[in-house]
Amino acid sequence: MFVGVDHIGIAVKTLDEALEIFEKKLGLKLEKTRVVEEQKVRVAVLSTGGETKIELLEAISPDSPVAKFLEKKGEGIHHIALKVKGIENLMLKMKDRGLRLVNETPRTGIDGAKIAFIHPKSTKNVLIEFYEE
Repeated sequence: MFVGVDHIGIAVKTLDEALEIFEKKLGLKLEKTRVVEEQKVRVAVLSTGGETKIELLEAISPDSPVAKFLEKKGEGIHHIALKVKGIENLMLKMKDRGLRLVNETPRTGIDGAKIAFIHPKSTKNVLIEFYEE
């Protein structure tokens, strides 16, 4: 069911300022930027040279989960996304194992991927995303 780590999501106040650091100074390659309306974020996806990517997340609405995260915790690592196959079955299995899910059914993520989150209170304060292309 688990395929690997797809990406690490980083919440940022301003995507352009973050790209100055991650793309221009660190030298990561910008693959794409997208707006994910359902999540109320603008996302920049950067290549790390391997399979794992970095996603920079900028809130486009004050009521988005990323805006709330920034308000409480400031900029920084928001989530770790695990690439999965069979997301619906995996969600049922995690729920049966006593983990609290943020989503009861998968949502739509970047480029139409299916995504779902495990509540950080179930995972030592780490927000885990399941990501299925």
